[in-house]
Amino acid sequence: QVHLVESGGGSVQAGGSLRLSCAASLYTYHTYCMGWFRQAPEKGREGVAAIDSDGSTKYTDSVKGRFSISLNNAKTFVYLQMNILKPEDTAVYYCAADKRSTGDWLGIDNYNYWGQGTQVTVSS
Repeated sequence: QVHLVESGGGSVQAGGSLRLSCAASLYTYHTYCMGWFRQAPEKGREGVAAIDSDGSTKYTDSVKGRFSISLNNAKTFVYLQMNILKPEDTAVYYCAADKRSTGDWLGIDNYNYWGQGTQVTVSS
C-alpha cells in the first residue's frame, strides 16, 4: 500500500513562490513514478510535473521554467518548487504515485495512488 501526504500549500501574491512536499512510502516498487497534478474549480485534473525513480522529469508547457520537481536523497519525499506564480496556477494540488510505466507520466490514468490535496491560491 502506498500512502501519500501533501503539505506546503497556501496563499501568495503573483510573482511569489511556494514549495509543496509529498511524503511517500514507495518501498513496494523498485522503480516508480511520482507526479504533481492540479485541479482548478470547474476544471479537470491536469498533470503539472512528474519524476521517476531515476530522476528523469517531465513538465507541462505552462509551468516549464517556473516549476521544478525533485526527490530527496532517501526518495521518501517529492517536492514541487513553484516560482513566479500566476493567478492561473490557483488550484488544489495533488501528489500521485505508482510503479513506473511507459504510459504518459502526466496522465491521471498512470497513477493509482493519490494524496488528499493541498490548496494553492495566487492573488493578482
